[in-house]
Amino acid sequence: MNAVIARLPQSVSARVRFFAVTSLVIQILIVATGGAVRLTGSGLGCPTWPLCTDASLVATPEMGLHGAIEFGNRLLSILVGFVAILMVLMLVRLRRERRDLMSLALIILGGTVLQGLIGGLSVRVQLDPSIVGVHFAISAILVAVSAALVYKVWTGPLGVQREVSRPIVILTHVTSLLVGVTVVAGILTTGAGPHAGDDGSARNGLDANILQHVHSWPGYALIAATLLLVVILVIKGHRRIMNFAILLLALEIVQALVGVIQSRTGLPILLVGIHMVIACAIAAAMTVVVLSLRSTTDTQERSVISDEAVAVR
Repeated sequence: MNAVIARLPQSVSARVRFFAVTSLVIQILIVATGGAVRLTGSGLGCPTWPLCTDASLVATPEMGLHGAIEFGNRLLSILVGFVAILMVLMLVRLRRERRDLMSLALIILGGTVLQGLIGGLSVRVQLDPSIVGVHFAISAILVAVSAALVYKVWTGPLGVQREVSRPIVILTHVTSLLVGVTVVAGILTTGAGPHAGDDGSARNGLDANILQHVHSWPGYALIAATLLLVVILVIKGHRRIMNFAILLLALEIVQALVGVIQSRTGLPILLVGIHMVIACAIAAAMTVVVLSLRSTTDTQERSVISDEAVAVR
């Protein structure tokens, strides 16, 4: 055991960065495959949990495509857990000096285990829309936490100094609140819509047509707030934060276009799946924008060096 630990990274190396990026990618990928399960009506392709059937751990040929899709998603969830464990292991020897990274990795691991339990519960309650909605919400949170992990792996620990003025901080947090409201409204809208994961699964009883409009209101407010944030950042010359905010704005605009097209074309499953994935990408981008409000250790060190150089002159 000691020999294994001795081989683990002692600094934020290429291996640590690789697994951080892998954590983010695979958390988004599990959202995509989970969406495929739901949108193809394969949510009960494996009608029991943790076994696929009462007599088999794996899908059988008699279960057809639905069984294969659901079991494939379960296999990927195991891989997600494996990556989460490896991420924690990569940080074992860094746990004291980089507690921020270890905390994020443990949240991802714990959240991944929780997701497995909630996924199993959703099968046992015949894809109740409230449980399925919670399942997606936690996925979005795990994507955001994974994005924070990647950001901190590359930039170093956050400092205490703000990089921007208080009004920009407030506007950024208002924008992040709008992201959360939009995602929740989207979950409720999906729970009222036709894609239940199985033809026999219940809906939440709300009016899907009304909810489509309700869902769009915070979405458009989000675009407006992000656009205002980008304009202010451009004027103030905060280039690093501005680049992340522009990425966020681009994702929101694409998301709005996909949302409008899907609502006018009968909610085709491909567009709905893309809509789900972009929602998680927006959560990730918003997380990075919020984190970039504060300076990092590297930024502070550069600032100190610059001040010392000026003093010498």
